[in-house]
Amino acid sequence: MTSSLPLLALDGIFYRAVDPAFRDTALCGSRRPGRYSASGQPTLYLSSSPEGVDAAMIAHRGNRSQALELLRVRVTANRIFDLRDPEARRLANVSLDQATAPWQDAVSQGRTPASWAVRNCLESLGAQGLVDPSRKVPGLWHLVLFAWSRDDAAKATILE
Repeated sequence: MTSSLPLLALDGIFYRAVDPAFRDTALCGSRRPGRYSASGQPTLYLSSSPEGVDAAMIAHRGNRSQALELLRVRVTANRIFDLRDPEARRLANVSLDQATAPWQDAVSQGRTPASWAVRNCLESLGAQGLVDPSRKVPGLWHLVLFAWSRDDAAKATILE
């Protein structure tokens, strides 16, 4: 679907923390449910800075390997929705409250988190990902890709 939303084009270096045992599949996306993804739903979570990775990992320390490798990932993407933009949120009819609502308890109770509805809405409007403001450290942000490494989607490459 073509959208009249103000979607961003991004080209830069992003960061992802992975268990070294899974380095070879780091660009396959998350294996577990996440803020914007059900289990098995392709989603690549990245941060705009190493500090953003640290902030993002605060909520995940208990269910992650203690030995994480910080990967640098080159991303070229179009059709990225910016949750930091109030006018874009208004046009898409999504709110920061929906995006930032607690999701882990909802999943553990068999409910659908509000943030999954945000993703579904944005995808239906043509977005292939979103910029997610950090909840832990204001000013930091993350990039969440819904589609990547296909002909019509974002490109992501691990840098050595």
